[in-house]
Amino acid sequence: MTATGTALIIDDDPDVALSARLLLRPLFAQVIVSHDPAAVADLLRAHDPDVILLDMNFSRGASSGAEGFRALAAIRAQDPEAVVVIITAHGGVNIAVEAMKRGATDFVTKPWDNERLVATVTTAAALRASRRDARVAEAKVAAIAAPAPGESPLLGSAPAMRAIFTLIDRIAPTDANVLVLGENGTGKELIARELHARSRRADKPFLSVDLGAVAESLFDSELFGHVKGAFTDARTDRIGRFQAADGGTLFLDEIGNLPLHLQPKLLTALEQRRVTPVGSNRSIAFDVRVIAATNLSPAMLADERRFRPDLLFRLNTVELLLPPLRERRSDVPVLLGHYLTLYARKYGKALPELPPALADSLAAYDWPGNVRALRHAAERAVILASGAVFTDDDFPLPRSSGSAPVPAATEAEADMNLERSERRIIERALQKHAYNISTAAAELGLTRGSLYRRMEKHGL
Repeated sequence: MTATGTALIIDDDPDVALSARLLLRPLFAQVIVSHDPAAVADLLRAHDPDVILLDMNFSRGASSGAEGFRALAAIRAQDPEAVVVIITAHGGVNIAVEAMKRGATDFVTKPWDNERLVATVTTAAALRASRRDARVAEAKVAAIAAPAPGESPLLGSAPAMRAIFTLIDRIAPTDANVLVLGENGTGKELIARELHARSRRADKPFLSVDLGAVAESLFDSELFGHVKGAFTDARTDRIGRFQAADGGTLFLDEIGNLPLHLQPKLLTALEQRRVTPVGSNRSIAFDVRVIAATNLSPAMLADERRFRPDLLFRLNTVELLLPPLRERRSDVPVLLGHYLTLYARKYGKALPELPPALADSLAAYDWPGNVRALRHAAERAVILASGAVFTDDDFPLPRSSGSAPVPAATEAEADMNLERSERRIIERALQKHAYNISTAAAELGLTRGSLYRRMEKHGL
């Protein structure tokens, strides 16, 4: 195995330092030796060592360990995650114990046993590697969780939105679980991010998981994690979303699409505040604030055939119902202006003028897809606009608002063939909800994954 990493030896005795260097050379790509504890700051900056072997006494006749303690404090101040193994004389165990209280990782006594030294240093270097991996993982979580800056702010001054903002002011600083209700495209995740950003957990991770998109077979692994070898493809340990969001906020999107038989697992985790990774016998505590969201109506959530009342009780300490865009038409001009400007800047195009008549028409439209649909319409209009003024052709909206009409029953309804009947029912549900998969699946009593499979089966 190729040696990697760096070891730093700080000892005033050249013979001791050389002995340690020769012993550690096969383990590390680089072994640095210094006899001066005052040089520790420069050495850390230059080499970023994986492990540091630090003698405690440097002056002739010294035995108090004071020089070593100063060097240790300097190391810890510069790198709190540094891994330091203390070197002490056989009678200096008390000094070594005190050093460990002050942040050292382990100690060896002189004269040392070679196998003992190698084992101690190897373990210490592994600890350093795990700390670095954790820091990288935390950075990745932060990067994944970070919202796209400036693209989707919470905008609006309609009375319904002012009421939402007032509720956010009250509940954001608390740890109360929040259930956000609303149609697709109303900004449920934006609300969750705003609650997190204004909470005491703002400097911790915000993680989002779409429960409607998680395969049932991967539910436990996704949320609770797994250990290596737990199943065929488990080649390494993997932490679940609850652990990854520890200290922060976990956003459970599409909670209404979670199958009934999986809901007790989520409930148990929320009640016990612990998870057990797949394949492990050890449970792990977590500390997260849970914000959940669904496009199901309160009446649908109250149906025990669809959603467990005890789980709902755990999730909806506070309930926020977001208004659809058709109920806050006065916000359409503000939102439209924001997104048109955003995409004109993004694509490097001059922003065409929006004629008053067209602006009025857009404000009067029902926007079945809500803010998300408006945003997409604005992006498309900026891309397609060819003149100095937007035209109706740049916003090809249906002439009538609302969902697609539901076909009336025909003689085909009398067809008792199961395959054809299933296809017909699915097709009607999709048309009724303007091909909104989540809503159609909810009405059919299916998960989104199940609906997709049936659509593929029937060529829909």
